[in-house]
Amino acid sequence: MNELPVVVVGAGPIGLAAAAELRERGLTPLVFERGATAGAAVAEWNHVRLFSRWGELIAPAARRLLDGAGWVAPPEDSYPTGQEWAGDYLVPLAKTLGDDIVRLGAEVVGVARRGRDRVVDAGRDSQPLSIRIRYADGHEQRVLARAVIDASGTFGAPNPLGGDGLPAIGETAAAAVISYRVPDFDNELVRARYAGTHTVIAGSGHSALGAIVALARLAKSVPGTRISWMLRRGDVAGTFGGGEADQLPARGALGSRAKAAMAAGLLDVVTGFRTAAIEPASDGRFTLISEAGTRIEDVDQVVALTGFRPELSWLSEIRLNLDPILDAPAELAPLIDPNVHSCGTVYPHGVKELSHPEPGFYLAGMKSYGRAPTFLALTGYEQVRSIAAELAGDYAAAARVELTLPDTGVCGGAGVFDEEIR
Repeated sequence: MNELPVVVVGAGPIGLAAAAELRERGLTPLVFERGATAGAAVAEWNHVRLFSRWGELIAPAARRLLDGAGWVAPPEDSYPTGQEWAGDYLVPLAKTLGDDIVRLGAEVVGVARRGRDRVVDAGRDSQPLSIRIRYADGHEQRVLARAVIDASGTFGAPNPLGGDGLPAIGETAAAAVISYRVPDFDNELVRARYAGTHTVIAGSGHSALGAIVALARLAKSVPGTRISWMLRRGDVAGTFGGGEADQLPARGALGSRAKAAMAAGLLDVVTGFRTAAIEPASDGRFTLISEAGTRIEDVDQVVALTGFRPELSWLSEIRLNLDPILDAPAELAPLIDPNVHSCGTVYPHGVKELSHPEPGFYLAGMKSYGRAPTFLALTGYEQVRSIAAELAGDYAAAARVELTLPDTGVCGGAGVFDEEIR
């Protein structure tokens, strides 16, 4: 089977980094991307500026490949937007890898062991993996592979607003006023939608902090713009991050700016609120109702930034060993459990923690974190370096940890501060 390609699902930052690592080691990568361009998911948040510098956003093997093609790297200490990350790095990387490696408009709709469903043991180890592809024009194809790296991410599956992990009662009916992404408040049409209205921001991660900072600027310039920040946790302690202690300065500054907006009275904070229902009001507005019966009334817009979850349905014939809580690989889950860890306390990891009972199948990137938040590109680059080394037979390199993550300046994870549920 060694003559077969290694299929990579997703042409985002981690998928393309995997392809560069595999190519560098003399293996044949084959990348399938559902979108029409490399970094299609990144393009959906073009307006968001990352809190990692360029130097932390370029995979080592990708840099070596691009440098050999005459690519001019952006300044390492500057911070790109999603648009710049995709346009100045991911698209050129995909072009350098070539159309024979990166296939666009190609959705992976299923993975299995050739000739065997998940139940069959006999001959399983001797058969390649079978990948079903559906192209944008509707035709389908089967590709055989020695291994599969699923780097398809989780951006397409945002968590619902409901506090129990299910959509709140009325959430589907209210879909027109709910955004599950950070709005582009620099866009005139988007600004008009939120200006002079009451917007509820739900979530306590960096996306929520970014939305608070952007909407607070709008509130300063447009009278009548009202912000409510809704958190499931009992208080805001630890929510703003480590500030100056954060080893990613832009990440620390984001939390500090959100904290300053709160201190300036630009938003109302509602803690311990687990949404149970969204009810329409007679004036066209909405009311959010918590499990405890608390109400947030006169709501015009909701920005629900409550995280993401992996889409696993097309992996139903693969033998996965997933943690029952996080939907992350079972050996990785204890290292990333948000009840214990912030991203700076997560131990870097590789192929050992990412392997499954299905030989040659790996989850990498955001998808490997399952429902856990706060993933860094650096983590994904280390993951695929280790996986590529394993597939190339360099087991010593696969076992090494070649990464130290920047500390957040916060000791503990979200769950530690989420005790109050009254």
